[in-house]
Amino acid sequence: MTKSFHWAIVGLGNIAHSFVKYFNQPDGEIYAVCSRSQAKADRFAAEHHIPKAYGQLSALLADPEVDIVYVATPHNYHIDTILPALRAGKHVFCEKAITMDSAQLETAKQLAAANGLVLAEAMTIYHMPLYAKLHTLAEQRQLGPLKMVQASFGSFKDPDPTNRFFNPELAGGALLDIGVYALAFVQEFLTAEPFLTGTTMHRFKTGVDESSTLTLRTAHDELATVALTFRAKMPKQGIVAFENGYFTINDYTRPDSATLTNAQGETELIHAGDAHNAMNYEIKAMQQMVAGQLPNTSLAKTTAVMAIMTAARTQWDYRYPFEK
Repeated sequence: MTKSFHWAIVGLGNIAHSFVKYFNQPDGEIYAVCSRSQAKADRFAAEHHIPKAYGQLSALLADPEVDIVYVATPHNYHIDTILPALRAGKHVFCEKAITMDSAQLETAKQLAAANGLVLAEAMTIYHMPLYAKLHTLAEQRQLGPLKMVQASFGSFKDPDPTNRFFNPELAGGALLDIGVYALAFVQEFLTAEPFLTGTTMHRFKTGVDESSTLTLRTAHDELATVALTFRAKMPKQGIVAFENGYFTINDYTRPDSATLTNAQGETELIHAGDAHNAMNYEIKAMQQMVAGQLPNTSLAKTTAVMAIMTAARTQWDYRYPFEK
């Protein structure tokens, strides 16, 4: 008989409401929620018919019925939930960016491994059925070796220094917010771990990165470029170019279609999965990892992405005020 997993949500902002809305797992249920405000936790639990509501993290983690903790707080606070949850024997499924830098992630990974627990990032890109199909098609159609991956992500944010996108005290900036998606897309296709060959960044007046570009290379001579901005709309478009053809993927964070263009310029539309079910794909994968039915391969991708983001901030010589 398959175990029914009890999930707990820590951090009750917009993403937590989406998580509850799309959660649909026959072998899992949202059992508890936690906020720094007991009243907010009570309201959230009542709205979504969730059995338990906690106003203290320690109380939630002391509940023996909790199996998996979903961390939905702002990313600068992720580590403050990840480490206590792992120490309490809970598996952790954390929103992106999973940590602030590679050092924090390494600490969390070592603790998870020592306690025999699953630690994973809630990155839809790693679990969308379309990407599995594209990998298969690249082999079947003999597209040849991978040469180049391009990813862009532009989102216009109101240039208000107090909002979280531009607030250095809240770890604002494009890299850790939208860059993690673009780099995860790139990482999904590269066949070796990338290293940063160059980057440039333009700062918002608060000091955080409002726009940047990154160039990557692997030991297999695969190249990648990433372009990010918080000050202009750009399509979430990715291009994966092989020697004999390329894929174009629009809205690559949660895609269910792509276009294959072969060496002769002929195009073919590819479909797989359902974009509206994106969160469920990653939730199901997490439960399978906890059950030992699926290897936690996504953590290596998360680690590679975090290494690039850490290297980029090092080259920019940028640290947030609370990191100093």
